[in-house]
Parts: sequence; C-alpha cells; structure tokens
Amino acid sequence: MKKVKIVLDSTSDVPREWIQKYDISIIPLHVTWPDGSQEDDTRDLQEIQNFYERISKAKDLPKSSQPSVGEFLELYEKIKKQGYEEILVMTISTALSGTYDSATQAARQTSIPVHVVDTKLASAAMPLPARRARELEREGKDVKQIVEIIQDDIKNGRYKAIFYVSNFDFLIKGGRVTRLQGFFGSILNIHVGLWINEEGKLIPFEKARGQRRAQEMLIKKALSMVPEGTKVRLLMVDAQERESTQTMLEMLKKHYQVLDVEFTEMGKVITTHVGPGTAGFGMEVIK
Repeated sequence: MKKVKIVLDSTSDVPREWIQKYDISIIPLHVTWPDGSQEDDTRDLQEIQNFYERISKAKDLPKSSQPSVGEFLELYEKIKKQGYEEILVMTISTALSGTYDSATQAARQTSIPVHVVDTKLASAAMPLPARRARELEREGKDVKQIVEIIQDDIKNGRYKAIFYVSNFDFLIKGGRVTRLQGFFGSILNIHVGLWINEEGKLIPFEKARGQRRAQEMLIKKALSMVPEGTKVRLLMVDAQERESTQTMLEMLKKHYQVLDVEFTEMGKVITTHVGPGTAGFGMEVIK
C-alpha cells in the first residue's frame, strides 16, 4: 500500500484533532485587510477567536484569496520529501473559489502523483469526504479507486452543507445586502438560511425571525433533502454560535440516527464571507 497524504484547503473548517488522526495537511487561503496586511487562514483556535473579534469591529472588511500555484507546488514537494508516494487534494467548490485550479496547475509541475478533487462543498462538509477517504484506504482501496468513490459520493449527494447567517450589519459592510435590507433585517432579527447545491453554489433558501426559528429552518431544510430516520454523521460548525449548534444537534437527533458528531469553528476565510453569528452543519448520509 502506497503512503498517501491528504491535503485540504483551509476553508474546510476541519476539526483540529482530525489533522493528525487522518494524516491531513492544510494549505491556507489568505485574508488581506484594506491596509495591505495579510494573514493566513489557520486552524489555530486562538487566532480564529481573535479574528472574530477583529472582523466584528472592522469598519472595512478584508478580502480573501486562494493559494497560489507556487504555494501548492511547494507543499507537494515538501510532502514528497517526507516520504509520501501519492497526494489526494480536496478543495472548496470551484463555484466559490479558484483553489482547485491552483492545485491542478501545481499537480502538473511535480513528479509525485497528485489527485485533485473538487468537493463542490465548503466549510464543515469538506472534511467528511477526507475522513471517508481514509476509511476506504483502510478497506484496501487505492487512491484511484478512492477518488472514483468520492466523486460518485459527491454526485449522489452523500454530503450536505446547511447553515444560517445572522449578522446583517456584517453583511452590509461586505456589500452583500443594501443598507435598507440590513436595517430591517437587524430590527426584525432576521436569519438567512443558506445551503450548497449540487453544483457547489451557495444558495439562500429561506428567512427566519429569531434564532429558534432559524434553527428549525435548517432542520426543515435537512429533512427536505434527507429522509427522517436516515443514518447520518454530523460536523457542527459555527462562528461564535456554539450554543446554537448544540441546540441544533439535539434537534437533529430527534429526526435522524446520528452515528457520530464533532464540533468545529469557522475559519477566517469562511467568516470573512458570512460573518460571526453563523451556525450550521455538514452532514454525511449513510446508506
């Protein structure tokens, strides 16, 4: 069996303990502030929490950028020197970022075999196929077989990503809603439900007033896609909304057979686009 390294980009919001448990390398996207200062999107908890505070108070929001071809190439060469024989890269949806393109271009320039998969996902849904890849590897599958299975999984909707955004003031700063919409959204305590569709696009699907109704809105959306009673594995994710994700987990347990669950924090890049006050989950459907 060849020694294989899995690479996720930092928008995966992977639980920190999974990095070692499943032998994963993280390639960071970048956040650039209006003053020109740049920082990496890391999985360090203290850095993430500090970022939540800074971005909540920021007058002007930073912008995010994908890893360069050179950064991917440097990582591939480093992994090769560590004794790995193949690399499996899983990236954020091509509909949301150009990270897949950078990974693919770099793969053509290195001698180690690199397999790049567009997960058509983001945030807490992305680590789920990475874990699945390791489980398939333990069953004796080689990388090409794993890639085929994971791509079929993605095509057949095995992984779901559903969450809500609640910080309208933040969305106004980012220019994603008008000031008038933001005003009424803030006054009415409106939460917007979002999901990632089969094409890997981020789609708003409903609005709810108040946190409880927002939580119910996400459960209702999940039930519209995954039948009640189905066996699922969950990865709950939030940006300063842990109590809400804990509540949603208990709600999900009433409708699904939850085989396992983990909690994780939204990283800098995802938070840059949706803001603190976001909560949701990645779901893996077990058939």
